[in-house]
Amino acid sequence: MIAFSDAVVAIAITLLVLPLVDAASKVGDAGVSKFLDTNGFAIFAFALSFVVIADFWYQHHQLFETVDAYNGVLVWASFIWMFSIVFLPFPTELLGSARANDQTGHVLYVSTLLVTTLASLVQHWAVVHWPALQAEESRGTARLYPSVIAAVLMVAALVLTALVPEVGLYSLLLLLLSTPIERFVRWRFPEVT
Repeated sequence: MIAFSDAVVAIAITLLVLPLVDAASKVGDAGVSKFLDTNGFAIFAFALSFVVIADFWYQHHQLFETVDAYNGVLVWASFIWMFSIVFLPFPTELLGSARANDQTGHVLYVSTLLVTTLASLVQHWAVVHWPALQAEESRGTARLYPSVIAAVLMVAALVLTALVPEVGLYSLLLLLLSTPIERFVRWRFPEVT
């Protein structure tokens, strides 16, 4: 499962850069400065999505390092996770090609991230709910609350993006609250899984 998901992530990251490579091949006499000026938001969208996919990949690997077996729930949640990762280059390209303040593009982008986040939540839930999926040395260490916090923050980001168009992708800054909230939960409710 890890090898397959790694391949999917590698393809998705490669797909992210292809529109920029295609645009760069047409620079001609306009020059690099003009290309960078014209494609600045597309480059930002590429960089943002690269970091987002890298973070999702890292979290996915951390989870699967504790997994020794799998069941249908874990497999199908992983497939939905991979689907959303492979789909992400599409809204990324829409962001890069459209106006910088295109609300529909922003909502589609954040919605895709929400699907990925919810699929991650289901994967974590499966591992916590069925301890037999965990490697012997990892049993009892999996925690669900970080995924719940991430999902709640991503829902809040989507609602903010949809209801306040001026916010745009800045709504994703809400995700920076994840670590402080996790630390608070760990400190205040150490028994929470």
